[in-house]
Amino acid sequence: MEDGLGAFSSATGRELDGGVDKPRYRRYQYDLIAPHCGRSVLEVGAGLGEFSAQFTDRDRLVVTDVDPDAVEVMCERFAGRPDVDVMVLDAGGPVSIDEPVDTLVAINVLEHFEDDSGTLSRLAGLVRPGGTVVLWVPGYQQLYGDFDAAVGHFRRYSPTSLAEAIGRAGLDLELAKPVNLLGGIAWWLAVRKGRSSSPGGRLVSLYDRFVVPVTRTVERLVPVPFGQSVLGVARVPAARVPGDATDR
Repeated sequence: MEDGLGAFSSATGRELDGGVDKPRYRRYQYDLIAPHCGRSVLEVGAGLGEFSAQFTDRDRLVVTDVDPDAVEVMCERFAGRPDVDVMVLDAGGPVSIDEPVDTLVAINVLEHFEDDSGTLSRLAGLVRPGGTVVLWVPGYQQLYGDFDAAVGHFRRYSPTSLAEAIGRAGLDLELAKPVNLLGGIAWWLAVRKGRSSSPGGRLVSLYDRFVVPVTRTVERLVPVPFGQSVLGVARVPAARVPGDATDR
């Protein structure tokens, strides 16, 4: 994963001005992730802080990114919130924070690391024993295309491959499931079949306005067999064994 300046744009294909707003999609993500989060939350690779800004009811929130320019944007975003700490953190190297958190959240982060399980094990060292690690990763290798390659994705995940990475990291699997079925279909049509490098701004806006509400309804009613993303939840064991994050 690219370090330092420009890392946010390289990893996301977006500029620091934020690009197209996706409030419904962000809330959809939050409603799936938040129930698995404790009173103190660390987001790794938080970018501009758009997702974490939705955490308004926690005791402590730590938002981080490897890109100092993105961190500067987050400092401005969270300037009025004493419950939030903002800092530069490179998930690809030694990691540390002042005190462990209840939950670590990583959205579209793990796929940027060739040694995903080693990275995950190091990050889990920032979580108290018994806490949770919540992962949101791009789903299904069949959807891998030019956009994935351009932003440095080593892979996309199935629930099985994400569960395997969690196990190799020494964590206990609680959940691994596909999410965003309709987004997966739209991605296949636009990026794989349509050979677009990424969905354009107009398509993203239409998706956020019309498709996300339908996605919510569908996924409340039936379990989906496939999706644009995979949601994973892991538990940090009460006693970690040699080879865990503290030994890496």
